[in-house]
Amino acid sequence: MVQHDFTSGNLFKKLIVFSTPILLANLLQTSYQFIDSLWVGNLIGSSALGAVSVSSTVIFTILSFIIGINNAALTILSQAKGRDNEEGLKRYLNGFVVILFSLSLVLGAAGFLLSEFILKLMGTPAEVIPQAVSYLQINLIGIVFLFGYNFIGTILRAMGNSKAPLRFILMAVILNTVLDPIFISVFDLGIEGAAYATILSQGFSFFYGLIYIIRQKIMPLSLPKIPGKEETFMILKLGIPSGLQMSVISAGLMAIMSVVTSYGNSVVAGFGAAQRLDSILMLPAHALGTAVNSMAGQNIGKSRWDRVHKISLYAVIYNLLIMLSIALFVFLFAEWGIRLFIEDKEAVAFGTQYLKIICFFYPFLGINFILNGVVRASGAMMAVLVLNIISFWVLRFPLTYLCSNLFGSSGIGIGMGASFFISSIFAVLYYRYGTWKEKKIF
Repeated sequence: MVQHDFTSGNLFKKLIVFSTPILLANLLQTSYQFIDSLWVGNLIGSSALGAVSVSSTVIFTILSFIIGINNAALTILSQAKGRDNEEGLKRYLNGFVVILFSLSLVLGAAGFLLSEFILKLMGTPAEVIPQAVSYLQINLIGIVFLFGYNFIGTILRAMGNSKAPLRFILMAVILNTVLDPIFISVFDLGIEGAAYATILSQGFSFFYGLIYIIRQKIMPLSLPKIPGKEETFMILKLGIPSGLQMSVISAGLMAIMSVVTSYGNSVVAGFGAAQRLDSILMLPAHALGTAVNSMAGQNIGKSRWDRVHKISLYAVIYNLLIMLSIALFVFLFAEWGIRLFIEDKEAVAFGTQYLKIICFFYPFLGINFILNGVVRASGAMMAVLVLNIISFWVLRFPLTYLCSNLFGSSGIGIGMGASFFISSIFAVLYYRYGTWKEKKIF
């Protein structure tokens, strides 16, 4: 078992070795809904594909909140690991297990009962709703598995192991790829078959991961019990702002879409294709943000501030090298990338223009992910929430709206790119002068 102690040794080498499996795991995670869409679109039809797409938006919103809670777990568990606090690890692990399991049951039940209402609220076409409700409800029945295997990945990363979570997700994706056509066509279950394939794959990954951490004795496990007041308060104190960070991001993206939709179908289609590429191209920066959270957390737990600042510096340098290389590639092959998704001439023209404008701002967004990850590692979740509110609601949405009024549809890319740059300045200023270093969670 590969498990890193980030409080000693070569930090730059460990950063590369630790972040690479996280990047690959994120890439596999994004492929989940893509695979469902691929099989559903080809085996059932466009109406079913629309049902998967709209249901996936709801699932992504729930997953975003899970990721936010898991960021709090990553901070607390990595600091406890850095302090060699075995008792703290045991207590907080138990607290997260109980609270996340309870949360999964509440969200699953509420989502199941309100599925049709939520889909209608989103403006889902009437002919799509029956299939969308079925797909969404089955996924919500298995939401405990989605919570479970994401949390197991968080535990392992907090301990310095990023390779095992990659293996769990890879197994789930492979299983989902195989089960989809069997359940859809062979068992003739249609769109419900795609949903069953997904939850069975996630369930298998969850139980495999659970057996793995028990056998490897990675964490001091015990039978779950009601957590104490101290653990509950700390988990909620860090977890709620962390979960809200993702909600702020989701709401901000919806607000930006309101600007995009005002320019008509071609711009919407071009922007949609560009966003699909964006979600993949930004994965290295996301992976570095997750990696530094764990690495910095261990060193903050041991008060090794010299190493915390080295982690930040090395990650920013690594981000610049990777994201500038990606930016150059995108600039040269933007049109080819957009044509992978659409052929409409006007949509391709907008998507290509948008990518060529925004690609050289990618490194600045990477700086945000990294420095916010380090700040998050200290437990300053409220500060990161405020930085995200500034990034999306003070900068990105207003600048996108303003620049689109000044420059037309090309202003969408200009406004978003400008917001990446300015928000990175806020992140640097808070990292340099903010009070996050004074935060104590133990």
